[in-house]
Amino acid sequence: MRLQNIIIRFDWTLMLTALALTGVGLVVMYGIGISRAEADLFLFQKQFVGTVIGLFLIAACCLLDYRQLRSLALPLYAAGAALLAGVLVFGESIRGTRGWYVIGGLSFQPVEIAKICLILFLASYLVRFVHEKLPWHALSGSLLATLGYAALVLLQPDFGSAMVMIALWGFMVLVVGIPFRAILAVTGIFLFAAVAAWTLFFQPYQKERFMAFLDPSLDARGAGYNVTQARIAIGSGGLFGKGIGEGSQSRLRFLPEAATDFTFAVIGEELGLVGISLVLGLFVLLFYRFFAIARLSEDDYAKLLIVGAGSMLFVHLVINAGMNVGMMPVTGIPLPFLSSASSFLISAFVSLGLVQSISVHRRAHA
Repeated sequence: MRLQNIIIRFDWTLMLTALALTGVGLVVMYGIGISRAEADLFLFQKQFVGTVIGLFLIAACCLLDYRQLRSLALPLYAAGAALLAGVLVFGESIRGTRGWYVIGGLSFQPVEIAKICLILFLASYLVRFVHEKLPWHALSGSLLATLGYAALVLLQPDFGSAMVMIALWGFMVLVVGIPFRAILAVTGIFLFAAVAAWTLFFQPYQKERFMAFLDPSLDARGAGYNVTQARIAIGSGGLFGKGIGEGSQSRLRFLPEAATDFTFAVIGEELGLVGISLVLGLFVLLFYRFFAIARLSEDDYAKLLIVGAGSMLFVHLVINAGMNVGMMPVTGIPLPFLSSASSFLISAFVSLGLVQSISVHRRAHA
């Protein structure tokens, strides 16, 4: 496709919205860096490098016709499974999770690559059933493929990412359409799986996190400490916040993992209700553009790709914001485009790249 056509069909509103969110994230990382006793801009620099890589990948996706990925769905799924299995043997453990490959001074989480691989596989698999109720064999096949990934992720253990995978599968099959009896059956399966995961996979610290979610006061100095401090941070920000780098909860390190799990709380403390409203408004605009591009596309495969990419970002947003205000258990799920989590930041940009590829390669009259 000619460069001129790519520029014309490129969704600039979507791109500028994502860049605005990324900009807020960079400002937050800068504020966290300068708030230390000795200024340290490593997190800001890391976030900036991740953004540059992400922009390069968006450009690469625009040059690639997304339809070419459909025939590669199975090899990509196998590659994702190999990465998830390999990290259990060759990966490094960080904060109790063996989920990182470390090469030289660089590290990345293969689970973020696997999320994209799963979206591509499910879109290719489910598109055959878009115009009919999803039959039982297709429902079970797509579920087993998802649970295969989720089981490997739980072995790390990374409960949050496993739940993201299952949730995006749920969104995609609901869009295709499933019988009510299938919904009941799947609900029963997940209830059984939840009990089994609690018994067999959950580590003691994960159980403590969940119990602290139900009642933070049960362990206010332990598992419930983060949630309590996050609520204090958000509440203390008021309408306009305390200013960049002036949040006492993050500056005095009362709020652990301020740059990753609790970036939302830092935004609330330093930018206030206005900052939180701006961020949430940008996410609404982002998802609206996803919907608009899906509506313009006449390709069912493209629509399923957008549903998968959008649901991944949406679930991350809901879980991260929810755990910052005490409505979700703390699971280590980063906030899209804002948290210091380079692997997921790049994955989020790739998901945008897929949507932009759909936008630029749609039919001329669409």
